[in-house]
Amino acid sequence: MPETVSGVLEEAEHRMKRTVAAVERDMAGVRTGRASPALLDTIKVEYYGSQLPISQVATVSVPEPRLMVVAPWDVSAVPAIERAILTSDLGLTPQSDGRVIRLHIPPLTEERRKELVRLVGRMAEDGRVAIRNIRRDANESLDKLEKAGDISEDDRDAAKKRIQEMTDKYIKAVDEVLERKTEEIMEQ
Repeated sequence: MPETVSGVLEEAEHRMKRTVAAVERDMAGVRTGRASPALLDTIKVEYYGSQLPISQVATVSVPEPRLMVVAPWDVSAVPAIERAILTSDLGLTPQSDGRVIRLHIPPLTEERRKELVRLVGRMAEDGRVAIRNIRRDANESLDKLEKAGDISEDDRDAAKKRIQEMTDKYIKAVDEVLERKTEEIMEQ
């Protein structure tokens, strides 16, 4: 646990930044009707007894807006990659010629777009809750410091105000990520 006010503030800010980055990473994996290598980031491939991300066994390229090409470094991995994509929740059907795998990204229906907007909304809310929990933890640390006599009540209150400003800043950042992703999903 950080022992000083600046330590509490630094730790809270670091954790809030990581939370925003995690929300961005999670949302990058949501399919938008446009091909993006990030769609495959969460998929793990069984390769020589290990679960590896596709990016560690193949090159993923996007030659067209609705097409991804997965080129394994070892052609013996093609069936494992196909299986991993088929069993994922992306709803994509891989087409293979034995050397490379092509993934055609179908356009999204209006209903599916609305579902995806709700999904990213839940991801954003989870991020906001995480940031609020970080604020709560930091405030509790400040209360303990004040109770132990390490800082004055005025210092604690000033630090809590800074924590609240940080919280507002990072919740706004999550909201901006959500807004961008929602626009991306809803555009044709």
